[in-house]
Amino acid sequence: MVMETELPPPQPQRSRKSALTRLNDYVAGSRVGKRFKVSERNTTFTTEIRAGTATFLTMAYILAVNASILTDSGGPCSVSDCVPLCSDTAISVGNCTGAGLQVVQPDATCKFDPVNPGYTLCLEKVRKDLIVATVASSLIGCVIMGTFANLPLALAPGMGTNAYFAYTVVGYHGSGNISYQSALAAVFIEGLLFLLISAVGLRAKLAKLIPKPVRISSSAGLGLFLAFIGLQNSEGIGLIGYSSSTLLTLGGCPSSSRVSLAPVVTAANGTVSLLAGGTVSSDIYCLRDRMESPTLWLGIVGFVIIAYCLIKNVKGAMIYGIVFVTAISWFRNTKVTAFPNTDSGDAAYAYFKKVVDVHAIKKTAGALSFKSIGKGKFWEALVTFLYVDILDTTGTL
Repeated sequence: MVMETELPPPQPQRSRKSALTRLNDYVAGSRVGKRFKVSERNTTFTTEIRAGTATFLTMAYILAVNASILTDSGGPCSVSDCVPLCSDTAISVGNCTGAGLQVVQPDATCKFDPVNPGYTLCLEKVRKDLIVATVASSLIGCVIMGTFANLPLALAPGMGTNAYFAYTVVGYHGSGNISYQSALAAVFIEGLLFLLISAVGLRAKLAKLIPKPVRISSSAGLGLFLAFIGLQNSEGIGLIGYSSSTLLTLGGCPSSSRVSLAPVVTAANGTVSLLAGGTVSSDIYCLRDRMESPTLWLGIVGFVIIAYCLIKNVKGAMIYGIVFVTAISWFRNTKVTAFPNTDSGDAAYAYFKKVVDVHAIKKTAGALSFKSIGKGKFWEALVTFLYVDILDTTGTL
């Protein structure tokens, strides 16, 4: 006799969740997760961390570039910051005695090449102030956008308006139409006007009046402008350089094979000197060895890493390329180092080793002046800032 026994149905095995999955589930169910609608938006906490890190790394260049561009305007620095010099610059003012030597008092030319040491010191303080201001404004903007608007948009100073502010409105070292303080006042009023028209819904109505091709091209134009900055020598990898025939051409030559550009005049005796009020440009002209710069190829390798990871759908593709290039650049005594064995390189490395530095804003805080509010140039700059902001936000959103 054969006995048949009925086996109990197999119990489903509980899958063990990884630590990251448990963390994501915990955050999604918390008050923070519900506030930011993590589950509703089909995302996770770790995904948001990765996205935030990538966004930070791709925006971090703004800290240095924005401060560098605005410092070119001279900030609140003036002739009063220049110091007296000896007619022989190799001799200090205290030892400027003897035949043929005299102490030269600073004048309006002290702001231009060769820049007076006192003015240079003021510019360095302004640059550090502007870095802190850029960090603070970006922090406040991102927190407000994330906390109150609950939108995945990062805010930071615009790379188009700062160049217009520095090189057109204020001019190089204050050689433009209005002063730095007056230009800041124009930006302040423009910001209030932009806030007002956004609050009453006028900005959205104006955006609808702008043709769609213009709105789309605004985003493309901003992207091309940022790419153009990244390809230049001063703030990028140096892929492009100056050409007398086509204005732009392939560069990428080592520092030993390039020259800087500057406006010069040739005297009757053949002596070449810098044009009064002129300055040495950050643009370069390659004499030889094009496309042989080690830093250029390091940048290209970083781009290839990002592109490959994007093609393979690797999460955090932007992070890997940026971190690779950054880490390689930290090593000294290499041809791609960010800290060469020069006075400026040593100073940069000493500052880098601090890791954390608390810098109080002293030169630029509250440096506004409304004295030029009755001038046409003031309102020309204000309207231009407002127009560009409307196009920027329309193209971005």
